[in-house]
Amino acid sequence: MALVVQKYGGTSVGSIERIHRVADRVAQTQREGHRIVVVLSAMSGETDRLVKMAYEATQAPDEREMDMLLSTGERITIALLAMELRGRGLNARSYTGRQVGIITDNAHTKARIARVSADRIREAIDEGVIPVVAGFQGINERSDVTTLGRGGSDLSAVALAAALKADRCIIFTDVDGVYTADPNIVPAAKRIERISYEEMLEMASLGAKVLQTRSVEFAAKFGVPVEVNSSFKEGKGTLVTKEDADMEAVAVAGVTGDRNQAKITIVGVPDKPGVAAQIFGTVAKSHINVDMIIQNISHTAMTDLSFTVPRADLKKAVPIIEAVAKDIDAKSVEVVESIAKVSLIGVGMRSHSGVAAQMFDVLSHEGINIMMISTSEIKISCVIEEKYLELAMRALHTAFGLDREQ
Repeated sequence: MALVVQKYGGTSVGSIERIHRVADRVAQTQREGHRIVVVLSAMSGETDRLVKMAYEATQAPDEREMDMLLSTGERITIALLAMELRGRGLNARSYTGRQVGIITDNAHTKARIARVSADRIREAIDEGVIPVVAGFQGINERSDVTTLGRGGSDLSAVALAAALKADRCIIFTDVDGVYTADPNIVPAAKRIERISYEEMLEMASLGAKVLQTRSVEFAAKFGVPVEVNSSFKEGKGTLVTKEDADMEAVAVAGVTGDRNQAKITIVGVPDKPGVAAQIFGTVAKSHINVDMIIQNISHTAMTDLSFTVPRADLKKAVPIIEAVAKDIDAKSVEVVESIAKVSLIGVGMRSHSGVAAQMFDVLSHEGINIMMISTSEIKISCVIEEKYLELAMRALHTAFGLDREQ
């Protein structure tokens, strides 16, 4: 008898009818003899609705109060599913992040999990109860409500699976697995049966929206097998697990695209020790993630420093960067929003040479200029003009032999 954590996303619980379907699947899992814990997101669109209300109330909502507001979305779905299951004669009970014992740091709206006690969930399972847990939320050491950022319910599910030593964590969503590229952009994309934690982490961080990045980090750290599957149809999904020889045999596992990037350039930066630390230290204190960084070669004791940040953080980042630029006597700050990042991912890159050269050749053939480049052992990313993203993804997908066999 396995212990399974099932997580259902916003589209999976987007209506009462869909909550009925989730209840069908949960009941079937229990009939098969498994112990089950369910983690739910808010209904699709609910978080956006709450955010809109917050900004209608004030132009700058307090982040602590924002967490209090946003945490209500998941409470609705867990209560509704628990009611549905109890109406079927199943012993189900809903739990908030606080009741589960998900303890986080103090970074409101994007908190990181410090530990998960899960004592009440263990007790419930031992009593034959089906725990229905609110994803996306926890509490800090002062018992203030915190939320885990977009996609945080994935992280809740994986963290709970790790704490309970579950046999598997299944993420049910509106797609039937992880694909070699976004099928909406690349129609020839195909579903991947098995993918390594490293590859999934890169894909999640580079634009693939199937799993939240931090949930993959957590799964890799604690060795939690994660399956991505569809809420709306039966069949195999994608298993995210440890790397194996078959994964290494393929140079490129997938192509991703990310439009949610913006480029900031500080022009005329004094080229001396400590300046970069001052710039990025200030940005880090504001909890803004910096991705690519490029510094031009200095010829006149001055240099230009370019880097990318999430487009959602741009309004917050620009005033901070402008203040730092003034402090270090830089000339100006330039912002470009219409950029995108296209990336190749694959653990096989470690043993296959020439991947970067081929990528650059394909983009050149399509007349696409590369603004910035970033690489790791299993990833190559290029910043390009946003209007060329779909063309770049399709061309690279074909060039690296990832198209589905017709």
